[in-house]
Order: sequence, then C-alpha cells, then structure tokens
Amino acid sequence: MSTAPEATLPALALPTLAGARCTLRPLRPTDAPSLQRHADDPAVAFNLFDGFPQPYTLAHAEAWCTHEHLDPRFAHVLGVVVERDEVAGCIGVTPQEGLWGASAVVGYWLGRAYWGRGVMTEALTMISGWAWTALPRTARLWMPIYARNGASQAVARKAGYRFEGRMELAVLKAGHAIDAVQYGLTRPQATPGDWPVPTLAP
Repeated sequence: MSTAPEATLPALALPTLAGARCTLRPLRPTDAPSLQRHADDPAVAFNLFDGFPQPYTLAHAEAWCTHEHLDPRFAHVLGVVVERDEVAGCIGVTPQEGLWGASAVVGYWLGRAYWGRGVMTEALTMISGWAWTALPRTARLWMPIYARNGASQAVARKAGYRFEGRMELAVLKAGHAIDAVQYGLTRPQATPGDWPVPTLAP
C-alpha cells in the first residue's frame, strides 16, 4: 500500500491545535532534546513499526525535527506538546493515492511519562477533526495497530474510531510476523456505501 500523500493536494500550512491536555504544533529544531528523551525508550519502540530508531539518539531527533518529518512520505506531522512546551511525541496523517486515494493513515506515539493521562486520545480527536477540513478528498481515516497494543486500541475507540478487523500474522516486527488490528473513522455526514469525492479548485 502506498503511503505517499495525495499528489493533487496543495502544500498545507500545518496548524497549531490547542486542547486541555496537550497542544499539537509543527516541530522545531529546538524540540530535538525533549523528543529524543521520550523516543529513546524500548517500551515506546516496542509497539512502533520497524524503522523507528532504537536507541533513539539526539542526532536522530535533530534530523527528524529539522527535515525528515517534512518528507512527503510522512505528509502532515505535528508534535504532541505537553507541559512546559515539551514535545513528548508525534502524530501524523498521511493521505493515500491511487486505489486508496479516499483514505488517509493516522499514526502516533507518546512518551511513557504521559501514558494513561488522556493526552493521545485528545491529540487523535483534534487531528482527526482538522483532517476533515484540511483534506476535503479524504473520506476515511484509519490506522493499523499491533494486536498486542491494547492501550493504543483504547485510544482509537475513545476518539471515535471503530474496530474493523484483525489481520493475523500481517506485520513484520523485529523478525517476527505478528497480528495487527485495524481501526477506522469515516467522514461525518458522508453517505455510507458511495460518497462523491469533491473536485479541488484549480
């Protein structure tokens, strides 16, 4: 499945979205030290896809916060900011193309110090609401989650996402084939079964 953004979409100015528990905003080079501190945790990497560095060095964080997160493969990425303007994680929306062009994939992670506080549920709710306005051709948001990751599934459910199925031995992680589950959310007021995708103005 492609993870490239919709080729017909113009570049988007990333927003700042403020909630009660966190703020989502574009990453800055100065975020690297706090991001590295939270990302350099095997418990965080355990439920993230292969490719997430571990150990997560300051050099990794500096590269991510300056230019790597802007790679079109990752589309729209925001930092999850908690108290004292500390970036403790990231959340992103990646529109698909071709056959899956009506969908966008959501991904997120959060430092262990902030698990269980409702931070990521709020972050997922905020970015999902933003996506419906910012990505008018997207009819569905969805996320693949490791089946063993009950906490992330709870976040998805609390943010309104629905369980869509289990994919046995579908994901390669650290040399093992493991089960994944899928959660999805469709655009409010979109007609189930058939929804006309709007044409973007030239």
